[in-house]
Amino acid sequence: MRVRTTSAMAGASALLLLTGCGAADMTKQASPFANARGAKTVTLSVQSWVGAQANVGVAQYLLEHELGYRVDTVQVDEVPAWDALSQGRVDAILEDWGHPDQEKRYVEDKRTIASGGDLGVTGHIGWYVPTYFAKRHPDVTDWKNLDKYADRMRTAESGGKGQLLDGSPSYVTNDKALVTNLKLNYQVVFAGSEAAQITQMKQFAKEKKPFLTYWYSPQWLFEKIPMTEVKLPAYKEGCDADAAKVACAYPHTPLKKYLNADFARTGGRAAAFLKNFKWTTEDQNEVSLMIADDKLTPQEAARKWADRHRSTWRSWLPS
Repeated sequence: MRVRTTSAMAGASALLLLTGCGAADMTKQASPFANARGAKTVTLSVQSWVGAQANVGVAQYLLEHELGYRVDTVQVDEVPAWDALSQGRVDAILEDWGHPDQEKRYVEDKRTIASGGDLGVTGHIGWYVPTYFAKRHPDVTDWKNLDKYADRMRTAESGGKGQLLDGSPSYVTNDKALVTNLKLNYQVVFAGSEAAQITQMKQFAKEKKPFLTYWYSPQWLFEKIPMTEVKLPAYKEGCDADAAKVACAYPHTPLKKYLNADFARTGGRAAAFLKNFKWTTEDQNEVSLMIADDKLTPQEAARKWADRHRSTWRSWLPS
């Protein structure tokens, strides 16, 4: 979501251990099973967006039902997840949208985190308008014309400017810098979470109102609300190196997995399975849609997906 980082906000986020016994503050304690040599338990980090829940749901289901592990899940924002992984409080992150500072610190320098390989999904962040509005006003899909529609995008929260709707402040976003550097008459408004952002977008769509939103793929909501991307200045390598000076589009990012380095070495069949775990955007969206739209639990959605795609996941099981 990826893909998602404002480290000041993310660093303040609590880490919640989600087990059958309820929630615990992960800033004060960790799963007693995380990074435990020989333990038949795995602790997975799960971010707040539904795609991440889909990854973890399927991994948890198969680890438990095919490999005999107990799986704990920890809800944690993106940057704190790297700290928890380095410290062994979680064993794996299954969907990272790109955090080069953390990768250099923990993978290259400290070597407390190891790459777990590609997830198989390519992520992309962008600005989107509903397709019903883009069809009536095709020039809105060029950022140079956005100010022409600022009045129509205005809300009570945007202070007289057009609203650019964002989700959680903990997600990777260059939007405030983009609005400033492209000199746009818009105000970034954070909904607070992916769920709150989706609720607002659904309400706009129900009323056929125009809106401009930060959004990303893969994402199940495109199936329910068709959206068209606004073309920002083309992304070039390094154009986003200085966060304050960003004036270009977001890149397309192959999403990656990371394992605690000790777990990668000693985690046995569980570690091998997570390294092998690799699926498609379509697979992830299928599970995400069941969670978000059909209101299934991640485990219920995972079971349904696993029943339909046995040939896919069997290749992930270690011999």
